[in-house]
Amino acid sequence: MLPSRHRRVNRFTETPMPSFHTFGQIALVGIGATAAMDVWLLLLARLGVPSTGFAMVGRWVGHFARGQFAHAVISKAAPVPFELGLGWLTHYVIGIAYAAVLVAVQGTAWLEQPTLLPAVAFGVVTVAAPWFVMQPAMGSGFLASKTPAPLKNCLRNLTHHTAFGAGLYLAASALAQAAR
Repeated sequence: MLPSRHRRVNRFTETPMPSFHTFGQIALVGIGATAAMDVWLLLLARLGVPSTGFAMVGRWVGHFARGQFAHAVISKAAPVPFELGLGWLTHYVIGIAYAAVLVAVQGTAWLEQPTLLPAVAFGVVTVAAPWFVMQPAMGSGFLASKTPAPLKNCLRNLTHHTAFGAGLYLAASALAQAAR
């Protein structure tokens, strides 16, 4: 990181602007954390536990361009070109965005000395997005209430996002260690 006298400053708030290096770190932390979540999802899949269908996430996002945000049942919506790839891209972009929010809340010093509790707590908080935005918009209801096993699905979501939070810490720790 550049010494403070070399950082760009936003003249409206006098807050130091994050450096390009910091943006790179945030992106790597978000990618690493999302990959950690994916490892968790893969492990669950090997154990026979159903998981997120990223094609359906891509289908949901693909319909935004058509002006449709909410669906009665996303699997019955018209397929969109490249929906699986779009779903995976969306998944990783969201992971990077969440990493940026964590660093905005914790400060860039957290990237140099990451701690587990804020990362895991933040990961747990991010489960609000699927519970209150994605699932209702995709036809599963708030807190997966329109699924056959809402509590089971919510607990599964919670484990996914806890794994993401642990991944935030692990990815940031690996980067901090590599920088030493």
